[in-house]
Amino acid sequence: MPETRRVGIKRMEIAVILHNVRSLHNVGSIFRTADAAGVKEIYLCGFTPSPEGRFKKIRPQIAKTALGAEGFVHWEKVPKINLLIRRLKEEGYTVLAVEQAKKSLPYCAFKPKRGAKIALILGNEVHGIPPAVLKEADHILEIPMRGKKESLNVSVAAGVILFGLLYPVRARPPQGGRSHSDPGRRAGL
Repeated sequence: MPETRRVGIKRMEIAVILHNVRSLHNVGSIFRTADAAGVKEIYLCGFTPSPEGRFKKIRPQIAKTALGAEGFVHWEKVPKINLLIRRLKEEGYTVLAVEQAKKSLPYCAFKPKRGAKIALILGNEVHGIPPAVLKEADHILEIPMRGKKESLNVSVAAGVILFGLLYPVRARPPQGGRSHSDPGRRAGL
């Protein structure tokens, strides 16, 4: 691999936490993206499905979108996200939640330290990350939106954030985009 392609991956360790992600296809797609980004581990919390179903049988919907990445990225099914967050913090991880919230920061404004250990929480496709889990995060990041829908598919958001962390472009969010921390957005401007 050329040196330029390894720079971002070598400078930090990333774990992904999927909390209550319902879609098998989204889980598979996130495995594929995580493999491409060099993610160390994926933690599957709440009702997020694992690549293996009953009797260790591979789930075809995950395998179809993961294209085999579920066999290369280590994963663990964890029943309680709060205990996982506590454990990762004890291991030196900075916990980042990806959510549109009042206290969220545009992801491009977050500056991890060289060699940082990052745990990235991605939540349910419709309901996002519960407030109790957001309180446990060290930072809440969001992807500034320019359109009316104000949302991205969770697997697309995973790719944007993962590669944004690995290969940061230090720029301000687009002038036309607003974040949920922008007072103009909440005022309906």
